[in-house]
Amino acid sequence: MSSEISETTLLDLRGVLCPMNWVRIKLALEELPEGGTLDVILDDGEPMRNVPRSVKGEGHRILRVREQEDGTYRLTIRNGSI
Repeated sequence: MSSEISETTLLDLRGVLCPMNWVRIKLALEELPEGGTLDVILDDGEPMRNVPRSVKGEGHRILRVREQEDGTYRLTIRNGSI
């Protein structure tokens, strides 16, 4: 991952199992400025049950959840509580 992350970043985590998907999301959020957004692609099932809970528990906000044609989900997460 590049050390320079734009204000909106896409992280494709299809096939990445829990808890590694949350670890990668958390590291990406740490690189974003407060209020920056991160788009994440997750598999259905365990990732969609666990990641949103972890995101909210860490004080971030899920702005949007979209189901994609391939059965995965794309979440838009805002870094921080603003």
